[in-house]
Amino acid sequence: MKDIHQYKLYYFIGIGGIGMSALARYFKEKNKTVIGYDKTKTELTLQLEKEGIECHYEENVEQLLKKIQYFSKQDTLVIYTPAIPKEHSEFQYFQSHHFDIKKRSEVLGEIVNQYHCIAIAGTHGKTTTTALITHIFHEAQQNIISFVGGIMSNYQTNFIHQINHPQQPIFSITEADEYDKSFLTLYPETAVITGIDADHLDIYQTHQNLIDTYIAFSNNIKNNGSLIVNKSVDNFFSKTKNITTFAVNLNGQIFATNIHFQNNKMLFDLHINNQTFHQIELGIPGQHNVLNALAAVAVARQYQLPFETIFAALQSFKGVKRRFEYHIKNKNIILIDDYAHHPEEIKAFLQSVKTLYPNKKITAIFQPHLYSRTRDFMDEFANVLSQYPDEIILLDIYPAREKPIENITSQTLLNKINHTNKKLLPKSELANYLNNTHHEVILTIGAGDIDLLIPEIKQKLISKCN
Repeated sequence: MKDIHQYKLYYFIGIGGIGMSALARYFKEKNKTVIGYDKTKTELTLQLEKEGIECHYEENVEQLLKKIQYFSKQDTLVIYTPAIPKEHSEFQYFQSHHFDIKKRSEVLGEIVNQYHCIAIAGTHGKTTTTALITHIFHEAQQNIISFVGGIMSNYQTNFIHQINHPQQPIFSITEADEYDKSFLTLYPETAVITGIDADHLDIYQTHQNLIDTYIAFSNNIKNNGSLIVNKSVDNFFSKTKNITTFAVNLNGQIFATNIHFQNNKMLFDLHINNQTFHQIELGIPGQHNVLNALAAVAVARQYQLPFETIFAALQSFKGVKRRFEYHIKNKNIILIDDYAHHPEEIKAFLQSVKTLYPNKKITAIFQPHLYSRTRDFMDEFANVLSQYPDEIILLDIYPAREKPIENITSQTLLNKINHTNKKLLPKSELANYLNNTHHEVILTIGAGDIDLLIPEIKQKLISKCN
């Protein structure tokens, strides 16, 4: 198969995915023709269309042939995501007609591996950490090409290509996704691992298999490269030569203490290489985000970026959409949206909210993501949701790529939650329920389509306050 940049048409099956859309933007910037299919029109696909990328939403081979008729098979590269079922008619067409077809992860690897690659992996925190590293390197005027698994609030995009000094090195900064072992296509100079909690057991079956795959990822690090890893999992990487650990309230090589929230600011003391810096300000809340910031600082110092620039970037960082994202923040009502979809992520999110608003009623609305994940972590979800919120509202499970599993429902989860104030609601009733009842801090939680409910919720709550 020829070089990844030698095609004229790049056709994406599943272009609305966060990783796929970043690649689509990359090839569009290279002045290639980019066309894509997705089953759902979203804010992101509409933005891609505004940028000159043609998107369509009907699975129809006849229509497809009209769209690609001016390009030969040899000039066309088809890029797909594993979330697309193999029986998809467009995928079937391309496969049966012997087009060049590549998975998203293969294409990403071919792009980023040619530069000084910084790859950020981990079952939690990798998107925010990738965005933080991107922001620091951007503010330090470094040459970067960055692929982030979320829309960065500072830049309103998931892809950045900045060349300030053509004669100097280019850093490729990329999120490294463990789903479907995608990150094994990456060969980084510097790798970050933020944590390895059990997840994606539909792929890995056991936690140990997941850990083994992370070890395989660390073995992909280039000679003389380095691994920056959360202190809580560094024991899995004892054979790695050049390793830096980071931690909160533990003695890693880089660690944070005195973490507190004061005057609406997230502050901490940073300890690195026997130096201490007091009252470092982070632009987003949450102790879990201090951990992400430590990883980002470790990477920046690996490349000797100045502390002054690093700290200014931490302070000006605005976060990532759907990660602790405020939609309403006033004295009457607070509405925060978060992508958390694993018990440990939800726990970290709820603990942070509880710390910020210890005296307010917290209403958590959770849409479980995937039948398999709900089955695998049913007790853990129930335990976390029993502990922290003052009111729990469950929505039906968002299936994504999965078929239903017998007896695995939101009602089953609700029954296991030990709480006096809990309920299951249809999505269609949620906004009216919130409007007609008393709430102080409302949290929407999940990786499905719960965020699509926010505009209606927001409108009703703001009208109610006025």
